[in-house]
Amino acid sequence: MNKAHKIAVVGPIPHDTIITHKNETIIKYGCVSHPTVALAKLLEGNGEVIPIAHVHKKDHNAILSLFKDYQAINTNGITSEKDQGTVIELNFIDQNNRRETQISNMHPISVEDVKPFLDVDCFVFVPITDFEIELETLKHIKANSEAQIIFDAHGQTTYVSNDGRRLRKYWEDKDDWLPYIDVLKMNLEESICSWIDDDYTDEDFYDDDNIGHLDEFATYILEKGVNYLYVTLDSRGCAIYKMKNGKMSKTFVKSVAVENVIDTTGCGDSFAGGLAFGFAIHNDSVKAAHFANTLGAMRTQGKGFDVFKSLAETEAIIKKNY
Repeated sequence: MNKAHKIAVVGPIPHDTIITHKNETIIKYGCVSHPTVALAKLLEGNGEVIPIAHVHKKDHNAILSLFKDYQAINTNGITSEKDQGTVIELNFIDQNNRRETQISNMHPISVEDVKPFLDVDCFVFVPITDFEIELETLKHIKANSEAQIIFDAHGQTTYVSNDGRRLRKYWEDKDDWLPYIDVLKMNLEESICSWIDDDYTDEDFYDDDNIGHLDEFATYILEKGVNYLYVTLDSRGCAIYKMKNGKMSKTFVKSVAVENVIDTTGCGDSFAGGLAFGFAIHNDSVKAAHFANTLGAMRTQGKGFDVFKSLAETEAIIKKNY
C-alpha cells in the first residue's frame, strides 16, 4: 500500500444478545463493529476506517471504549444525538441459521451523516433492516464522491414485524437502488428474496442446492448497473458475477476452511469488510474475495474481536489457501 486509504463502514452497531448453536450466550456490540475492527487491523499504520452509525446515548461511551485501542479507527461518524440505536436478540437454530428479534431500531443513515466523509475510497453499507439506509444517501455519494459503494443486501431483504420478529421479505424496490451500487453482496437466501416474489418457507432457505436462479438473477442485477455481484454459499465459498464483453461471467472462489465454528454472527459483515479492503487497496475482484472469505472465516473462530489478524498474518492465510 503506497498511500493511506480510508474506508467508511455504514450501518447499525446493535447491542446483541446471542444464543449460539452450542447453547452458549454471548452479549456484545455487533454488525458494523466486526468489519470496523477487522479493517482497523488490516489498515493499521497506513489508513483509517470510519464507522458511521446512530447509537443510544447509554451505549455511546461503551462503543467508543470498544474501539479506543485501534489506532486506525476514526469514531467521528458515530453519533448518539438522536438517541436511537439497535437492540437485537439472536437465537441460532444451527451453525448458519437463526431466529432474530429486534427490540429497538436505529435512526436511518441520511445524507448529513455521510457528508463529512465523502473523501473516502469506499463506503461499505451493512444494514440489517430495510429502513436503516436512505436511498438519497447513496444518490448523494454517487453525485458528490468518487468513493466506491459496496452494499450488503441483508437489510433490504429483512423487515421487523409489529411484535419485533426479524423476518425475510422480497426486495421489491431493488431497481431504485441498483444504479447507485457498485458492488452488491448477499448470501444465497438473500438472492432468493431479491429475485423470487413469494411467501417464503424455511425449506426455501435451508436448501444449499437452491441455486438454479443465480445466473438469470445475476444477469439482471448487472444489467441494472451493478459492476460486481457476490453471492456467498456458506462453507463452500462465494460466486463472483460481472459483465465481460457484454455477457455475464462468473468465478467461484472457494472458502477458507475452518475446523471448529464457534460463532457465525457477523460473518457476512466481515465478508463485506474484506471486499472493501480488496477493492480499495488492490482494485481486484478475486483478491477482494480472498480477503472477504478470510475475514468471514476468522469471524467464526471466537466470541471477541481478537479473531481478526494483522495484514501480514491475513495475507499469510490467503497465500496458504489460494
